Amino acid sequence: MAGHSKWDNIKHKKAKEDARRGKIFTKMARMISVAAREGGPDPESNFKLRVAIEKAKSFNVPNENIERAIKRGIGELEGESYEELVYEGYGPGGVAVMLQIMTDNRNRTASEIRHIFSRYGGSLGESGCVAWMFSRKGEIRIAKEGVDEDELMMAAVEAGADDVEVGEDEFIVVTEPESFRSVREALEAGGWKISFSEVTMRANSTVTVEGETAKKLLALLDALEEHDDVQDVFANLDISEESLQAIQS
Repeated sequence: MAGHSKWDNIKHKKAKEDARRGKIFTKMARMISVAAREGGPDPESNFKLRVAIEKAKSFNVPNENIERAIKRGIGELEGESYEELVYEGYGPGGVAVMLQIMTDNRNRTASEIRHIFSRYGGSLGESGCVAWMFSRKGEIRIAKEGVDEDELMMAAVEAGADDVEVGEDEFIVVTEPESFRSVREALEAGGWKISFSEVTMRANSTVTVEGETAKKLLALLDALEEHDDVQDVFANLDISEESLQAIQS
């Protein structure tokens, strides 16, 4: 799993658990509204909106919430206007952290995010300070059950994927952003059941953290994810399963 951060898998599992709470509905609605505003309300012609809707549905966001978010995005319903921002910084242990933000008040958000970094032993940095440590990639996740790894690898590579990684209970097809859509559509057409897909930021290399440093770092990442304006958190941390279990126990 070269370049694949342990945090990617941790947060993916957490997101599924957090879907039981209303907060993630709000974040999904913002993502859908922005996608609709940028590319129009039709998911067939607006691939960003299509992916946003499917991501929302994977978290069981109701259809009426999705429809309202689209209408807000194109101005049919009143609502706040959000802008997309990227914040960068460092956590305990020198771990690089990138945040995708959607906010209607960048000054307020910057102040609050800076406070969270400081509170948990990190620091909010300047634009570009850690972006070079990450690469934009597509991820297409397919549950392992009933799937032949070699067949999936062959199908993914033929469709233009870069690699297929083996997770704990799923395969992760990795693509370049430009080929994400075509690879995903080819796999769908081939009958592969996709459980989740997105274009994300993946760490080019990782920093191993353990003990108290790992505990502080995970607390920071949790606090950042809890903030209403934070859509996604990327970090180049790696942590052993033993250390993770010790922290969570």
